[in-house]
Amino acid sequence: MSTTPIDHDGPAASRYVPIAEHGLIGDLRSVALVGTDGTIDWYCCPAFDAPSVFAAILDAERGGCFELAAAVPARTKQFYFPDTNVLITRFFTEDGVGEVQDFMPVDGDSVEAERHRLIRRVVCVRGAIPFRTRVAPRFEYGARPHTVRMVGDVAVFESEKLSLGLTATVPLEVDSLDAYAEFKLAQGESAVFALDQVGGEVTPRRCARTEAEEQFNSTVAYWRHWLSASKYRGRWREMVHRSALTLKLLTYAPTGAIVAAATTSLPEQLGGERNWDYRYVWVRDAAFCVYALLRLGFTTEAREFMNFVTRHISPGDGKPSGPLQIMYGIDGRTDLPERELDHLEGHLGSAPVRVGNAAADQLQLDIYGALVDSIYLYDKWAEPISSGQWDDVCALVDWVCEHWDQPDEGIWETRGGRKNFLYSRLMCWVAIERAIRLANRRGLPADLPRWQQCRDTIYRRIMKRGWSESRRAFVQHEDGDVLDAAVLMMPLAKFIAPTDPKWLSTLDALTQELVSDSLVYRYDPMASPDGLRGDEGTFSICSFWYVEAMVRAGRIDEARLAFEKMLTYANHLGLYAEEISHTGEQQGNFPQAFTHLALISAAFNLDRALG
Repeated sequence: MSTTPIDHDGPAASRYVPIAEHGLIGDLRSVALVGTDGTIDWYCCPAFDAPSVFAAILDAERGGCFELAAAVPARTKQFYFPDTNVLITRFFTEDGVGEVQDFMPVDGDSVEAERHRLIRRVVCVRGAIPFRTRVAPRFEYGARPHTVRMVGDVAVFESEKLSLGLTATVPLEVDSLDAYAEFKLAQGESAVFALDQVGGEVTPRRCARTEAEEQFNSTVAYWRHWLSASKYRGRWREMVHRSALTLKLLTYAPTGAIVAAATTSLPEQLGGERNWDYRYVWVRDAAFCVYALLRLGFTTEAREFMNFVTRHISPGDGKPSGPLQIMYGIDGRTDLPERELDHLEGHLGSAPVRVGNAAADQLQLDIYGALVDSIYLYDKWAEPISSGQWDDVCALVDWVCEHWDQPDEGIWETRGGRKNFLYSRLMCWVAIERAIRLANRRGLPADLPRWQQCRDTIYRRIMKRGWSESRRAFVQHEDGDVLDAAVLMMPLAKFIAPTDPKWLSTLDALTQELVSDSLVYRYDPMASPDGLRGDEGTFSICSFWYVEAMVRAGRIDEARLAFEKMLTYANHLGLYAEEISHTGEQQGNFPQAFTHLALISAAFNLDRALG
């Protein structure tokens, strides 16, 4: 397979829908990406981290897809049914208007949940429109063969480990690999397609129009009921609620896990090698999600993640990289071997395509601060933690007191060697400081003299060796002079006063060197080599951190303008990937929990400052 990147302006590029031209649907077990052309080109069944069934977003030829669109030239628009994760793609043709309603029912019934049903309902709302569909699954990331046959009026796709049944209210035809249909709808008419996992107790079952209508209504009701718990009433309600709905879609209901993103290997730079699998539970990302959801009043998700922590993230793991891994599988597993899928060309030719993540074995000391802070906030805003959970917190903090001064790979998971990163020191301080607060508020037993001494030692170390006199700024790692946007968390974590002269000087330095029209780069890879080739875009979580840091520094007008500018970089549905390119395009895995949780926090604090 050639790994030569595609000419992004050439004819081959037309085979790929841009990352941002997608919407997301899901059932709290897995998700699917639906392009603005009506094609599902990413779907893993039966779970987030299962091998893909549709992966045309990573290889237009080999990945597999579910096409469903008007059979004549059409303009398209996409939106969410209000206050839900039901996605509607509209087709505007010369002879009429039609739409495809895409959703995955959220069902508590165990047998029905095992269907992992994906429903596509086509409706002609004006005139008359011909439609066509091609359902072309490619199992195990396109690496496993399959067969397709008609069982009655159900098309059954069978591979070694997974079988899917496709039912439709229009006649289906099959060839050796795929299923097809062509049909015409007049105003008021509809057609339904339902794709189910089958096997075991779950047998193929037709999805009639009446059943599709019932499941549409129940899915809409589910999402609206969930969102009604939000306490946010601020200026940016639509964007905040879309971010909350997106974070909810990234939760795995059976365990309470929260994944970092819905996809793997979408490139941070077209043609570059910065392609990673984000379908796992990063302790840091999930803990930050808990903070954002608690801010809005969603305590159930926080409780379920705390249960995941208690069950699966044991302080007694005793691995060389710490008592905790930095990430876990959605079922709590710790073995996440990274491999490259050489048979896939990557999005727009951006190989390699990776599954698994070797960063699982890195040492990232900042995760302890993120986790303990989320536990502290859960205890404060939701419900008191248990005695067993407090024992785990004590074990973690005791470990941090022993190991905080080690070099590590840091928050950005660099592969260029360990350093004494300031952000890692900062979050070790947070871990100890929040545990002290919790112990004092609840009267819980703790080795407070030791914890306080260690906390103060870290503070003095950061102030002495994390500060560069020549740059008049806090810097990326000890005794260096490289700037890093991660230090934006210093006032947000309440380590330093947001109006401290040293902090204001740091904010000015970051603005001058890392900020481009409100967008913030993580760091300069040329000044701080990270072991990887190529450049990257601006990092959207950092852009929202920047907004929040300016709010806290009293620069309200600047913060509001930067926030409003960031909103213009969202896609047509209010979704964000991890990064934004120099031309304003979304880059990296999509959608990204990090970005959406930071948007929620920035909006909340900016609202409060504006009054």
